[in-house]
Amino acid sequence: MTEDSAPEALQAARLHCRSLQEALDGFRRHGLPRIADWGGRLAAVLTDGGRLLAAGNGGSAAQAQHLTAELVGRYRRERRAYSALALHAETSSVTAIGNDYGFDHVYARQVTAHGRPGDVLMLLSTSGRSANLIAAAVTARRAGLRVWALTGPGPNPLVEAADEALCVEAGSTATVQETHLVAVHLLCECFDAAVAAPLAPAAAAVPGRVS
Repeated sequence: MTEDSAPEALQAARLHCRSLQEALDGFRRHGLPRIADWGGRLAAVLTDGGRLLAAGNGGSAAQAQHLTAELVGRYRRERRAYSALALHAETSSVTAIGNDYGFDHVYARQVTAHGRPGDVLMLLSTSGRSANLIAAAVTARRAGLRVWALTGPGPNPLVEAADEALCVEAGSTATVQETHLVAVHLLCECFDAAVAAPLAPAAAAVPGRVS
């Protein structure tokens, strides 16, 4: 069976996989240095007592919560817990703020409550056009937080509102979200490597050993 003669559903699945591979190829070429940099800088913030705030809408909310779960829990290796909060998961706050102030403010008001100068706000959006995320970015920067955005194709308004951004070039929302998941895992991997790095010299300095 040739690809052209395959059933329509199978052709669609192959097209999806090809799109994902192309997005990952682009991410590998252009996104890895930024993810590695973010991982190291996030490690410096959290090990110094800072906090990561994260937010998104829909599937991107799930990705944001995935990230915070890996930091509060663990990614691969055993390590201490770090402060990370997924703002959308604060359901009573989200619904109260949305009811009293409007949905565009559900994250900005939480940033005001929980964020401190030097903390990091990570915003995930496939479109980069969500008003509540843009408002959160503006509020966070005014409060002295560092704002990092993980978005779909740029330029977009969230990229402009953030301090730094990583844009995934892909034609579908699903492909962007799948690539964002890879980015989240790699960020955690780089974070863990940076956290463990200071321990390496100490581990090598065994008493009585001459180096």
